[in-house]
Amino acid sequence: MLDLVVGTITTGLLWSLLAVGVFITFRVLDVADLTVEGTFPMGAAISAILITSGMNPILSILLAGVGGMLAGAVTGWIHTKLKIPALLAGILTMIALYSVNLHIMGKANVSLLRMDTIYTTLGSLLHTPNMWSAAIVGVLVAVAVCLLLFWFFGTEIGTALRATGVNPQMIRAQGVNTDNMIVLGLLISNGFVGMSGALIGQFQGFADVGMGIGTIVIGLASVIIGEVVFGTKSFVRSLVAVVLGSIVYRIVIAAVLYMGMPPNDLKLFTAILVAIALSLPTLKAKWLAR
Repeated sequence: MLDLVVGTITTGLLWSLLAVGVFITFRVLDVADLTVEGTFPMGAAISAILITSGMNPILSILLAGVGGMLAGAVTGWIHTKLKIPALLAGILTMIALYSVNLHIMGKANVSLLRMDTIYTTLGSLLHTPNMWSAAIVGVLVAVAVCLLLFWFFGTEIGTALRATGVNPQMIRAQGVNTDNMIVLGLLISNGFVGMSGALIGQFQGFADVGMGIGTIVIGLASVIIGEVVFGTKSFVRSLVAVVLGSIVYRIVIAAVLYMGMPPNDLKLFTAILVAIALSLPTLKAKWLAR
């Protein structure tokens, strides 16, 4: 039972990087970005192919983040320079990344069994099981990302990025190029998503070209659950809420599976959960108006 709890929390922590990426586009930029469905498996693919080539697993995670940043920059360029709507720009990049990921891996699936990963490396150093090593990595990554973003969004560029999503007309009047801010936001967001894909790929022991299906819904579920349960009174609280929301989402998924829900229905359950969470503010307002 303890292993189940630790595994669930660990999975939530590792997926929280994806949730943070979705939070940046969905809440900070107010942009619907589907690039993550291609960026996530891309991160796993880059990490897996580099590890099988003998590269340090930690370095492979960083390079997976770079790959994600490039994909996000492409989406931003398509949206801002070609004036294609953000949603469609993300879909176009997502479709293109399917072929890119196949070229990166050379096949649909790359196994990492019996390969050194960040978890086995840390486990060897600390003499701990891989599950506990993954938990340590998850905590360190989540804390580091929250601190990094708290610092970044307090800088002049970070403030301009937040203002771009809230009031683009006002920030343009201040002489800020909002197109550049959108590209920067998408770049940062997909960088985190790519790193999340690498972490999950190493955790699961494989990279698969189809592992990105439904990731946007998972990210949204984590963001919405975090906001509903933990609140958004400040930016720091919003960031922490996203991470905790990712953990709560995984606990909910583990609970419904434990109660006997067929795994094939998980995506349906998640979609319904997100729809309910998104509609809660409206339903609450209507209820109070009675």
